Amino acid sequence: MMFALMRNSERSYQLKILLIISLLSILLVGITFLAAAQELTADEIITRRDQNEYVIKAYSESKMIIKNSGRTMVKTMRSWQDGEKALVVFTNPRDRGTKFLKRGDNLWMFFPQAEDLVKISGHMLEQGMMGSDFSYQDMLESDDLTELYNFKLLGEEKYKGRPVYKLEGIKVPGKEVSYYRRVVWIDKERFVGLKEELYAESGRLLKEAVVLEVDKIEGRWYPVRMIMENKLRKNTSTEFIIQKINFNPELPEDIFTLERLR
Repeated sequence: MMFALMRNSERSYQLKILLIISLLSILLVGITFLAAAQELTADEIITRRDQNEYVIKAYSESKMIIKNSGRTMVKTMRSWQDGEKALVVFTNPRDRGTKFLKRGDNLWMFFPQAEDLVKISGHMLEQGMMGSDFSYQDMLESDDLTELYNFKLLGEEKYKGRPVYKLEGIKVPGKEVSYYRRVVWIDKERFVGLKEELYAESGRLLKEAVVLEVDKIEGRWYPVRMIMENKLRKNTSTEFIIQKINFNPELPEDIFTLERLR
């Protein structure tokens, strides 16, 4: 009798062990499946970033702090955007009334002192906007990044203490872009670009952009303070600060017309 009880006890113990092993195996498979499901492709990461940063319709108030060889200039502006149309009106005393109008691939500038309307095209697009490190061509690029570049994931790392994806984008053949190649570090949790290096086709580093502050606005993470450095110039940088932004404003019908620009 005692021997039989011992054998039954052993079987019960073995069954418990097998049950625990089975449960652990199921749990391990589930964890592995979940980890695999959470792995994102390069295009998915960029799409998540675009969902946060790409703006279709917006009104904003912002300022640029331009530093060049020890000299500092501050320019303030109000901006309206609707798809591929945008209007920027400068409000600081020196530039008050200066306006930019963007419609698709066309860009005009209005100077109130001379009452002069100029279309910016050709090599002028590569110049710094109002003396800043942002070019006029930068202003024209409004498409989703996945429409302009083919991206690949280079790896994952830490940037200023935050986990990030590091990706490389090469321009899509036939697309007009300011930079042939761009390397971007994207926050893994907030899906916001934290740093970007912009290169020419020759491989030369042209500009570097670093996001200094991110805020959650209307349900999306959005960069509200960043600094751009033109690596082709010495001792120059432009800090861009968004002080107010509305992603779905009511816009006057004629706001993006040349008549309104004057």
